[in-house]
Amino acid sequence: MSDPCSAAAGELVRLIAGREVSAVEVMRAHLARIEAANPRLNAIVTLLPEATLLGEAEKADAAVAAGDPLGPLHGLPVAHKDLTLTRGIRTTFGSPIFADFVPEEDALIVERLRAAGAITIGKTNTPEFGAGSQTFNAVFGPTRNPWDATKTCGGSSGGAAVALATGMVPIADGSDYGGSLRNPASFCGVVGFRPSPGRVPVWPDETPWFPVPVQGPMARSAADAALMLSAIAGPDPRAPLSLAEPGEVFRKPLDRDFRGVRVAWSTGFGDVPFDPRVPAALAPARGALERLGCEVEDADPDMDGADVAFDRWRAWYFELNWGPLLDRHRESMKDTVIWNIEQGRALGAPDLAEASRRWTALLRRARAFFERYEFLALPVSQVPPFDIGVEYPAEIAGVPMRTYTDWMASCAWVSLLGCPAVSVPAGKTPEGLPVGLQIVGRPRDDFGVLQLAHALEQELPGSGKMA
Repeated sequence: MSDPCSAAAGELVRLIAGREVSAVEVMRAHLARIEAANPRLNAIVTLLPEATLLGEAEKADAAVAAGDPLGPLHGLPVAHKDLTLTRGIRTTFGSPIFADFVPEEDALIVERLRAAGAITIGKTNTPEFGAGSQTFNAVFGPTRNPWDATKTCGGSSGGAAVALATGMVPIADGSDYGGSLRNPASFCGVVGFRPSPGRVPVWPDETPWFPVPVQGPMARSAADAALMLSAIAGPDPRAPLSLAEPGEVFRKPLDRDFRGVRVAWSTGFGDVPFDPRVPAALAPARGALERLGCEVEDADPDMDGADVAFDRWRAWYFELNWGPLLDRHRESMKDTVIWNIEQGRALGAPDLAEASRRWTALLRRARAFFERYEFLALPVSQVPPFDIGVEYPAEIAGVPMRTYTDWMASCAWVSLLGCPAVSVPAGKTPEGLPVGLQIVGRPRDDFGVLQLAHALEQELPGSGKMA
């Protein structure tokens, strides 16, 4: 085939299985693309040796020739976020503290991707401990936006988004606490899917009962995200929140008739400020939903208390996970990580009790909202990609940001709802920078969210185009 790097993941799997293209050819093409694009963009920060990768591709081809059973991702190159444990492969968490750390075990998501036939090529860049939606760290430096290298790619799964947008890999994994699968997807023009809590079981995990942090797929289309999800979803006894439904359900066709489906259209999300270029870029997406037959109404869920709940539980999470490191390595940690840990240490039981009450009330109101609407559509990010030298926006539309996460509220507060959400490329700013539409579905309706994303892609010109 002329260019394996621009092919859909599902198409590559079909061609490899049918011996129309070899896994070796696919691997060589992607390694060439990495060599050409990565030095400028810094998406992949650890790359396995070429001989090793070609050897794995040869094994994949031998399995095809022998008629062995093949997994749903057979022969696909995949990169893992540098927060994710990979046995025998350096995993730095974007921190100088772990600059030379090599794990002795794989994370569960890596186990499942390898079992599905994907070939690990290396690791993608992330901010230190995934803190913030701007991908830079003291170990590897910044990752640049492929549409404009003077801009950020977002984060924290920023390296994954850039690698996808430029054809360095056909699929990649990521994680999402406050938007880390969705924000970089929006900034780079790819698909980032935040699954329902427990859909993709997480192990190892210091907070196995906490539903906000999740792991999930990134790809260049909803169909490829669903294919990858089919390999990483499904229960695991090590993850107590894991859902019983098997991953295979996501291999069904995504086609669906959306006539009469009620969609809430929000360009304000309560009182959240937006750069005016963002809602302007997404205006055509509303028309696309209407052409699909959706009944689209202006409506905002009541997000009162979301700021308090998110800020306090995030601070608690940071102290739990990285507080012990602060005591030993303060000089090696970035200011925002230190601040978030110290915010956690300042919390008392009444603070978390109040956060829990507000969170519970938010969930009750969200349940009522989704009884009326099947989907909520809103901007992924409150701003377009900003300058690579800016750590985070200090203000939006004249509204000052209190913390380094305030500018992510349109993503972060959705994380509290326990609902699946996806970022779909849906427009561009006048400067040509991608803007993603966020589709949020009812709890555990991951398949429905991917179906609407898939349908919307067919209606939006330029959706899924590579940088």
